[in-house]
Amino acid sequence: VGDLAGILSGMGGGEDRLLVVADPDFRGARLASVLHAAQESGTQVRCMPDLSAMAGRASTPLPPVSLTDLLNRPAMIQDGHGVAEMLRGRRVLVTGAGGSIGSELARQIAGHAPAEMVLLDSGEFPLWQVDLNLGEQTGQGRRHLVLADIRDAGRMEQVFAHFRPELVFHAAALKHVPMVEDNPCEGLLTNAIGTRIVAESAARYGARAMVLISTDKAVNPASIMGASKRVAEIYCQALDAQAHGAGDETAMRCVSVRFGNVMGSTGSVIPLFRHQLERGGPLTVTDSRMQRYFMTVSEAVGLVLQASACGTGARADRLAPLLRSGGIFVLDMGTPVRILDLARQMIILAGLRPGRDVEIRFTGPRPGEKLEEDLFYRQEALQPTGCPGLRMAIPRTVDLAQVSNIMDALGVACRNGDSVLALDLVRRLVPEFVHNPHGRVTAAPGGPPDVERNAS
Repeated sequence: VGDLAGILSGMGGGEDRLLVVADPDFRGARLASVLHAAQESGTQVRCMPDLSAMAGRASTPLPPVSLTDLLNRPAMIQDGHGVAEMLRGRRVLVTGAGGSIGSELARQIAGHAPAEMVLLDSGEFPLWQVDLNLGEQTGQGRRHLVLADIRDAGRMEQVFAHFRPELVFHAAALKHVPMVEDNPCEGLLTNAIGTRIVAESAARYGARAMVLISTDKAVNPASIMGASKRVAEIYCQALDAQAHGAGDETAMRCVSVRFGNVMGSTGSVIPLFRHQLERGGPLTVTDSRMQRYFMTVSEAVGLVLQASACGTGARADRLAPLLRSGGIFVLDMGTPVRILDLARQMIILAGLRPGRDVEIRFTGPRPGEKLEEDLFYRQEALQPTGCPGLRMAIPRTVDLAQVSNIMDALGVACRNGDSVLALDLVRRLVPEFVHNPHGRVTAAPGGPPDVERNAS
């Protein structure tokens, strides 16, 4: 790779010149440098497809370099048998089924022959859309669409009493940090109180397990969204610890799974950059040092199902002591990616030059944002699970009675619109919550430039 730029420039130009990357492990920063050198010399770059995809075909098109290739996410080997065993013949309910995670959960679950699948969402169009996609991909099965708000305890009582799901995947959430900063009581009602309502309903009507989809923003939260998800984690930990600590092995298992950003999820940075590229730029980055963990939605959901199988299936006995101690599954997210590098790579993938054809503009951190996220607290000793791509963090736990009392008061405060009291109650459960409502971060000397452009 070292002298590739010189070799390519010495070969002369031409639109028909093509560089093929045959090594499937040649990804990430090395591939990005090749792509940059090739672009400077007018050379197209393609990746050799997997040999299994080429079997039996007379010809196979060479796919262009994708963003996933540049992010260098290694493929995870998953235990499909354990997941299939968990789901086959079960009644499964997915909340937030119209969202990025929820719809992918529905798609992957449908492939494992559940007896029934209940898709619940508060949005009519997203629910219709995921049902349409499932009908095209998996045919008509026993699938039920439920329009409902997880914050409505009476409605959840009706839904769970009627369908009596055995497995519940709780993906419903308000996830956009600035939006929740502007609407704190709504975020807390959905992410914290709504999680409690779903968990209580699931346990009351005999669910075997509930899986909470959590986020790295719950670790040392600086935003209300992150703090609300940590409250949800704490409640699920307490509920599971009380039930199983008392020796009731028939009680519902309440499992939390924590991971970082999902590539391409609605409203996230990648769709934003694509939209800005279509308009000719600039691409907006909050801070040159900002970095995040990324994972494809299919991989994230596959690992969520893997964690669920580990927490409720054949391996559950071995992991039971960790789960009773408040263990939270943490996905192996690899190494974090600088958002500035992501912006540059997306510009290059579009066949353009960063700083020349498309500017990158720095806007300053938004309310509640941190420069980098953590997947676990520093005092948490990560434990192996025996499941590829999964580790377990053992965070601080709180007694269920104490959590319930504070959440009772939190629900009242939020419904009264008292955000000051609500945040004070959140801090009683999450003392490490240091709110950053103005998006202030410690800047490097001189700070980042407000625009990245080349002089040429």
